[in-house]
Amino acid sequence: MGGLAIGIAVLTVFIILSRFIKIDYFYLYIIPFVTYLLIGFIDDYLIVVQKKNDGLSVKTKLTLQIIGASIYYFVYLHYELPTNIVAFNINIDLKWGYGLLILLMFVATSNAVNLSDGIDGLASGLAIVSYVAIAIISYSLLNQSVFLFTLIMIASVMGFLCFNANPARVFMGNTGSMLLGAVLANLMILLKLEILLIVLALVFAVETLSVILQVIYFKRTKGKRLFLMSPIHHHFELKGYSEWQVDIMFWLMAIVAAIITLMIAL
Repeated sequence: MGGLAIGIAVLTVFIILSRFIKIDYFYLYIIPFVTYLLIGFIDDYLIVVQKKNDGLSVKTKLTLQIIGASIYYFVYLHYELPTNIVAFNINIDLKWGYGLLILLMFVATSNAVNLSDGIDGLASGLAIVSYVAIAIISYSLLNQSVFLFTLIMIASVMGFLCFNANPARVFMGNTGSMLLGAVLANLMILLKLEILLIVLALVFAVETLSVILQVIYFKRTKGKRLFLMSPIHHHFELKGYSEWQVDIMFWLMAIVAAIITLMIAL
């Protein structure tokens, strides 16, 4: 449950900061942050304290995520923010469908980061790279609120990484991984760069895809495996790479994805 350290640090600093600096759409930062922090915490609590290996059921977890996304969408509309997306220079107004996109982004990204949290420092390092790219974009777009919140996230996760890097002394658990994913999705929504999330979160997407492909291949070949183990970072571990080597390789891939994102966005 080490993700609590990140959550408490970010919330404390951000709330205090909002007393002195105007933060646009304040509750749009708080709602997904608290929602996914709590979902991850309850999941961890059931696994660690109650000894229920499966934690929250998929149905319960999805229900909580739908409730959180619905509240977020209601507040989003209250702020009278646009429901359009821009894809390949085409402006598309999704109207009520934007609420479904919000849910998809939160669910997909939070679970993708959760899958990536399999070896020391991997998920936190990948998150830092993504947040740095968002900080650069928000600074360039003069979006002070996103910029300040992202700086707080970067500082908090970097502090956490000092204790989470191999050999880890603290583990973020679902509390931290689901929180980091939800924040990543939210910041891209606030910057109106929803489609670019696919590029920025490329490594997280590859991790998720490796699990999906493994399951499909296993079922169709009646027991054979496409990878030695999934998510794919475990495949490289079983190939003989150390955790540090896997971390650096995946972090470099994330940096490339971040650079491509910056080239498109700016």
